[in-house]
Amino acid sequence: MSEDRQDRRYPQNLQGVLQLAVDAGSAAEGSSPVEPMSEERKTWLRDALAEVCKGQMDEVEQMKQCLAVLHKEEGSGREREGEEEREEDDEDERESAFEMLSELCENLDNARDLMILGGLDLCVSRYLCHVQSGLRWRAAELIASCAQNMPQVQVHLLNIGVLPKLLQLTDSDPHPTVRVKALYAVSCLVREQEAGLQAFLSHDGFSVLMRGMQVENEKLRTKSAFLLFNLLMSHPEQKDTVVSMGMVQQLVSALRTPHSPFHEHVLGALCCLVEDFPQGLKDCRNPTLGLEELLRQRAKELQGKEESQEELDFCERLRLLCFQGQQQSDDNGMDR
Repeated sequence: MSEDRQDRRYPQNLQGVLQLAVDAGSAAEGSSPVEPMSEERKTWLRDALAEVCKGQMDEVEQMKQCLAVLHKEEGSGREREGEEEREEDDEDERESAFEMLSELCENLDNARDLMILGGLDLCVSRYLCHVQSGLRWRAAELIASCAQNMPQVQVHLLNIGVLPKLLQLTDSDPHPTVRVKALYAVSCLVREQEAGLQAFLSHDGFSVLMRGMQVENEKLRTKSAFLLFNLLMSHPEQKDTVVSMGMVQQLVSALRTPHSPFHEHVLGALCCLVEDFPQGLKDCRNPTLGLEELLRQRAKELQGKEESQEELDFCERLRLLCFQGQQQSDDNGMDR
């Protein structure tokens, strides 16, 4: 019996603890009687759980230390010798604090704890509008990390008015990385979140996406088109709002720019706008857009390119939805 105990190997981490629990549960389902847990095993389990809890507490302490850095007052208008260098060091320290928080908040429990500690309120009130672009985009990135897949955090952020600030940054910040990270945060707040969508609509979010697809920043164009496509897929009731803005004309115009990976999402959005929606179909068929010839030429260019298969599929689907039925109708009219 003592040899069995010596040969027994205990898990060394949380995943091992969980697997041990699963194995114990599976054994309990069998017909053999369950043996009482030995004192040795009880001691090990208590120690393992204590270590897990200690690790979580350590992470909370790390977050508190990062927030202490971010709460520090900043000097202004100081001209003493060496002050510029100290200000650069201070900015580096704040950026490092944000990076640590973003890493820690990949854990959903930590994201919720950061909200409780007031970290998200600090991001919104001080750092989204900070003069340093490196701190603005890191604040937006942290907001996105915490909001992703966390309804409780999403609701809190919406209640403290973060969405209009993020949309403004997406629309007009002079630094391209800030705009991209702000849109990422917007996406985390509005996808699969009804309250977020309503706030997005009330602040003319679709217009922000339309303008985002017209900039030179490739990442911003791609993310704008992708979010538009995603929202139309999830909320087809918004087609009327989008089409009435002249979105079809803007999307076709975007397809005429030099070929880019973001065209795949543009074509996907156009497919959404014509499917089961007559006004969108009518706009796409407008001869002044020249969409039929554009799609024919694009399909020809994409043939045989494996990396562009999804774009080609959207292209051919849009041609089918818009023009195959129209061509058959025209042919029938000629026959008569």
